[in-house]
Amino acid sequence: MKIFPAIDLRGGRVVRLTEGDYDRMTVYGSDPVATACGFAESGVSQLHVVDLDGALAGEAVNADVIERIVKESGLAVQVGGGIRNEERIARYLDVGAKRVIMGTIAVDDPAFVLKMVQKYGDAIAVGVDAKGGRVAVNGWKTVTDKDSFEFCEFLRDAGVDCVVYTDISRDGTLGGANISAYRTLSALDGLKVIASGGVTGVEDVRALSSLGLYGAIVGKALYAGALTLDAALAAAEEGSCSQNV
Repeated sequence: MKIFPAIDLRGGRVVRLTEGDYDRMTVYGSDPVATACGFAESGVSQLHVVDLDGALAGEAVNADVIERIVKESGLAVQVGGGIRNEERIARYLDVGAKRVIMGTIAVDDPAFVLKMVQKYGDAIAVGVDAKGGRVAVNGWKTVTDKDSFEFCEFLRDAGVDCVVYTDISRDGTLGGANISAYRTLSALDGLKVIASGGVTGVEDVRALSSLGLYGAIVGKALYAGALTLDAALAAAEEGSCSQNV
């Protein structure tokens, strides 16, 4: 299982929210490019970057910073937040992003997202943000009536390769990942699932890896010192080995 350290951007700074609440924000750094390069030096190969301002505004706000991260870190970067047109998708991919994550637009205009999947293949992922089992959109501010698991199944059946599934109630809480939710998602054959929200310690990472998930995003646990990248990488490997026993 791949480990994705997370950089969430607001006002060009590295921040973390608690349970998706923009009013409960902690600033962890003012130089996201240096943060990304530090992750690269720690031995990871993947990075998850979200433009929180963009998610609220419905358009890329921190794009210049994200493009610098992609170019200067040398990491395989997946990018989300406010990506709602092909021009922005193409721009991020042109500068070297590995994967572009579409969120709100996948609910508002699924036909557009599927068109992008047909054109760009596995460079397109969908972020499914869940609150109480329902899909949330517009920077997590609006909770729809869509069942999050059924939506993931719909995306898989429509040809989406990868889903980033975030349990909002766990995000930024250091309260542990929602293992039962990811157990359900792991049964969707043919869909790469990246777990996000509440991944706190080695037991979380090991449990997620043992389910056969594609990846796990680690954010606040790294910044708060609850988990190191070395430990996360080792636990991901242990979980994968236990799955194969």
